[in-house]
Amino acid sequence: MRELKNIEEKILDSALYLFGKNGSLNVPIRTIAKEAEVNVSAINYYFRSKDEMIKNVQRFYIQNTILAYSKLDNEQLSDEEKLILCTNEIMEYALRYPGVLVMQKEATKAGEDEEISREIIDITESLNKKLDRVLKKVIKISENKFTYAKMVFLSSIIYPTSDLNTEDLKNELINDKDKRIEYIRYILNILKNN
Repeated sequence: MRELKNIEEKILDSALYLFGKNGSLNVPIRTIAKEAEVNVSAINYYFRSKDEMIKNVQRFYIQNTILAYSKLDNEQLSDEEKLILCTNEIMEYALRYPGVLVMQKEATKAGEDEEISREIIDITESLNKKLDRVLKKVIKISENKFTYAKMVFLSSIIYPTSDLNTEDLKNELINDKDKRIEYIRYILNILKNN
């Protein structure tokens, strides 16, 4: 997960966070400014309009998503370690930015009408195919059962990072990197033994 370097990234970070908390892109500029601990004029200075800021949030989302999946390309790791580290990054990203699911939903809704939405959809699809290839190698399951195993795996990753679960689960298991990795290993072991 990359660290924020400047005020502009702090604004993008806060917007992505708030989009997730709100469940949509309809978050007032003042709320974003307050979360980013900047003046509203800073948002206008960096982005000129809310629409321009949203496009920058979408680009920020794309960069961070690619970074989260980059562990799958590390040839020095075994396939299982690639998958574990990538999954950890995805979970950490979803915890830090609950807006990731909102970004995906909004891109799907906009579809082919917007260039940035098409890019989000295409990149996500490409990265998920890469994740599928590595998951198949790790769990070694028949093709007809892979869809079920993938659904279990993805649900096990997404659910704990969503706001639908209890704070106890988040605090004890999900917020600690070592426990998160232990959890991912546990899920993979279940899937490998079926």
